[in-house]
Amino acid sequence: MSGLLLRKKGFDVTLFEKEKNLGGRLAYHEHGDYKIDKGPTIVLLPEMLQSLLSEAGVNEDEYELIACDPLYDLHYQDGTVYTKYRDKQAQMNEISRVFPGEEAGFSRFINDMENRFIEGKPKFLEQSFLKRWDALQPSVINSLRKLKAFRSVSKQLHQYFQDDRLKTAYALQTLYIGGNPFQTPGIYSLVSYSEHEHGIYYLKGGYAGLAEILERQMDRVGIRIIKEANVEKITIAAGRAEGVLYNSKYEPADAVVLNGDFPIAESLVQKQGRQYQPSSGCLLMYIGVNGKYNDRKMHQFYLSENFEKTMNQIFKEQKIPDDPSYYVFNPSLIDQSLAPEGKSVLYVLVPVPPEIDQDWDAVKHTLSDQILDSMEKAGFESLKSRMEWVDIRTPEEAKQEGLYAGGSFGIAPALFQSGPFRPQFQPYPELENVFATGASTHPGGGVPIVMQGAKLLADGMDRKFNRRERSADGIGKSL
Repeated sequence: MSGLLLRKKGFDVTLFEKEKNLGGRLAYHEHGDYKIDKGPTIVLLPEMLQSLLSEAGVNEDEYELIACDPLYDLHYQDGTVYTKYRDKQAQMNEISRVFPGEEAGFSRFINDMENRFIEGKPKFLEQSFLKRWDALQPSVINSLRKLKAFRSVSKQLHQYFQDDRLKTAYALQTLYIGGNPFQTPGIYSLVSYSEHEHGIYYLKGGYAGLAEILERQMDRVGIRIIKEANVEKITIAAGRAEGVLYNSKYEPADAVVLNGDFPIAESLVQKQGRQYQPSSGCLLMYIGVNGKYNDRKMHQFYLSENFEKTMNQIFKEQKIPDDPSYYVFNPSLIDQSLAPEGKSVLYVLVPVPPEIDQDWDAVKHTLSDQILDSMEKAGFESLKSRMEWVDIRTPEEAKQEGLYAGGSFGIAPALFQSGPFRPQFQPYPELENVFATGASTHPGGGVPIVMQGAKLLADGMDRKFNRRERSADGIGKSL
């Protein structure tokens, strides 16, 4: 996305990709004739996504977004099932059915979040904080105060809901970006609000298809793509990046954009960065199934009996939870292109610490068996006997692939790693032509938000390199 937006502004762009395919976390896991998203599955903020794709030159007829409504089911250990809907009146009816007496709190929650979204979007999604003292500006501190950033998501929900199960239903969304709802700043309550306001969507063919769409557009506009490029170093002289050393070759450049996971990518410019808190890790199970589970929704969450204890074990104790919560993605419900006829795919995500004292190979089979047993009891009948195959991915694989400390979502959305405290698109004042983008930079994780970060980067580079000073062929090459 950064490359497309920069190319549109007149830059000459070269993209270095260390893998055989573009996309990073936005990729497919393939097993024979089966495929399923490897990473992100839930499309949030669809209008933002569509607007940014349009700005990059991608036409709407190149992809199809399918609305998920109902949004998903939440399954509690006591047998309660709570369904979330985009429509607020439908949600009010569901609250009356499952959590009677909580209607007024839900109404206040939606109204307050609407006001905070109006406050927060221009301040924290549409502007950068390039100066070190920006975080201390009174206007920034005041906005953080209005957005309840100094209170955790979970604590903030106490003023709206009485039932702990309902609080969990509106707190767990911080896990979408690898954050602990009992520690993540209240500003991230806007994620659960956005589900109602903007909906949840599915990209036909899988979210990973977006990488293929962007690559086709890059080919059309003349972006040079070098795959299987092991970038070894960015050469620096007199406060400027001069070029890229990759596969023992040297490529001169007028500007460089780091688009790997930032805490790792910054080593390419020989910077000793600060220590960051990684996001949570994931144990991911990709499953091929004989038949389909048409009675299960596309998105479902299965919650532990004591959700706070589970989060504490993951984020504070750094151990595999005794009673894990998990998420199940069932895209074959509406998309027949992912598996052979009569078959289907499932994706299971279990939040876990990014690093543990044990060996992941010794842990993953025990944990996956525990989850499969739970799924069978929860309604995925005869799952183990119907499985054609199962592939398991742990945070160790994520770490080997270049994700910081094995965290699956970039650096954690902690208070002092959010907004003005997060790495910005120009992270080093002393390096005037080195830039950065990705989930670990501002404004944060989630595909549309990362793409918004690419827009901030492209707009900022456009301001820095005045159009009148460009040569006819452009001035920059981005990494």
